[in-house]
Amino acid sequence: MANLSPCVFIILSMWCCTTMAEPDVMKYKDPTQPLNVRIKDLIGRMTLQEKVGQMVQIDRSVATPDVMRNYFIGSLLSGGGSVPAKEASPETWINMVNDFQRGSLSTRLGIPMIYGIDAVHGNSNVFNATIFPHNVGLGVTRDPELVKKIGAATALEVRATGINYAFAPCVAVCRDPRWGRCFESFSEDPNIVREMTEIIPGLQGEIPIDGRKGVPFVDGQTKIAASAKHFVGDGGTTRGINENDTVIDFHGLLSIHMPPYYDAVRKGVATIMVSYSSWNGVKMHRSKELITGFLKNILKFRGFVISDFQGIDKMTDPPHANYTWSIQESVGAGIDMVMVGYNYFEFIDGLTYLVNNNYIPMSRIDDAVKRILRVKFVMGLFENPLTDLSMAKYLGEQDHRDLAREAVRKSLVLLKNGKSVDQPMLPLPKKSTKILVAGTHADNIGNQCGGWTIEWHGESGNITKGTTILSAVKSAVDPTTEVVYVENPTPDFIKSNNFAYAIVVTGEYPYSESSGDNQNLTIPEPGPTTIMNVCESMKCVVVLMSGRPVVIEPYVSSMDALVAAWLPGSEGQGVTDVLFGDYGFTGKLAHTWFKTVDQLPMNVGDPHYDPLYPFGYGLTTEPTKGF
Repeated sequence: MANLSPCVFIILSMWCCTTMAEPDVMKYKDPTQPLNVRIKDLIGRMTLQEKVGQMVQIDRSVATPDVMRNYFIGSLLSGGGSVPAKEASPETWINMVNDFQRGSLSTRLGIPMIYGIDAVHGNSNVFNATIFPHNVGLGVTRDPELVKKIGAATALEVRATGINYAFAPCVAVCRDPRWGRCFESFSEDPNIVREMTEIIPGLQGEIPIDGRKGVPFVDGQTKIAASAKHFVGDGGTTRGINENDTVIDFHGLLSIHMPPYYDAVRKGVATIMVSYSSWNGVKMHRSKELITGFLKNILKFRGFVISDFQGIDKMTDPPHANYTWSIQESVGAGIDMVMVGYNYFEFIDGLTYLVNNNYIPMSRIDDAVKRILRVKFVMGLFENPLTDLSMAKYLGEQDHRDLAREAVRKSLVLLKNGKSVDQPMLPLPKKSTKILVAGTHADNIGNQCGGWTIEWHGESGNITKGTTILSAVKSAVDPTTEVVYVENPTPDFIKSNNFAYAIVVTGEYPYSESSGDNQNLTIPEPGPTTIMNVCESMKCVVVLMSGRPVVIEPYVSSMDALVAAWLPGSEGQGVTDVLFGDYGFTGKLAHTWFKTVDQLPMNVGDPHYDPLYPFGYGLTTEPTKGF
């Protein structure tokens, strides 16, 4: 080879030094790069330890900034009742989330974490948030635009606490009211549930006209990632037992329980949560056929699939009996992020072992991490990982409370109005000498909000800011009308007072999940006693608060009027708006109201359909003030 001239040698040397000194261009940090380029660049830099960490979601109670940094944790959550402090302010929430996020940002690659919470009817874990009616009431409205507005308001109230991910909406199709989660279901009719998936663009934002359908979409810092749940068939379990087996053929699964997921995916839902329940004996958390085969490959879902809380533990009986097997089966089935809860050491060690020993291929890990990163990129987390304290103003703001009040009005169903057609009791007169308000739910925010409010199972008492039915009645009536409240009045007390009429507010006490499973569906005492004592002694309207249809046939004949108020949330004035005629009743049943539990399950279209009040039933009234 000929010797290089000194000039050429110097030029080549300078070029080599320049090339070697050129800094590594981190394309994943450049928001102008295409999404897939950013994902590919980042995942190519990640170690197995960093990838496994992204697949882990733990409760805030076991997290610290050091844990986030040292274990590369991809996500945190607040389980029901898991809060930074009792009655914590939104600023306290924001500061906590930001502290955890700083731990994530201090890792080698600075991948931000995503923080999830059960904002299933407003940001309901948080003190002073607006509590909207539960889905069982919202389905009654048949108003997708209203539900979209509720989604947008909920997104702002979640962002007001520094959180960017909600485990909502529940798109279960409840086919049996004995199920303890029926109040989380919009309807027994999949078509209504499909319409109500409009809450997803409310939470996440509307996909642009030129956007790709089916790809996760979150429109900036006033929106949050949503999670359609629980995939799939959770509302069809045998005898309505929570986490039980849904016995149905594939056609039935596709026609009843799957349709809402078509819409959720099309509307860009960021995540989908897997159900604790089984389909024909196979736990959903290990159903590769449905998670990978149907959801990912056929529906082309491009977000990430998340387990339910400790859902993989529950794949064995007893739970956690063979955890390594549970990890292998669930991740192999297509679950991308595991809601581990607390014991993250064991999960990380177990998954790492399974990959290193070729039980789970690296391609499955890469698919999971790509999906998680895709959601984080579309959320704008890499550009805006921290929340400004100025967002705190959105929690419980008046516009949201006004929206909740409207939702209450539209979710009420008038089941009976007068003991004869020509003598309606409602609307009630505002001006009377003296009226009676009775019942366990009349002056109790917790009872009217139900489960998933402040605590996981909810709680009786005035546990958060809101307007009780009693205070709403006092505000609605003429100042000259005397309002007397006695929770459970005796017949003697009633007869010794000259009441014009009574409003009895009673129903179910708060519950969630399995604690709400109920094979008899009777109204707990003293509800029935109060109804009979009052309604057999005087003119009465019963406002029934429940998460589902319950046994009422024995008492209906004694009532002058009956209103199904479901679980209306924090804004009790929505009830009195309609009781006193400022607005008319418009709600129509979205769940069949049975006569006896022996008829269950019974749904519209069944061959032996003989309900007390059929699907779609609801009396109407006209407003008395020209509204």
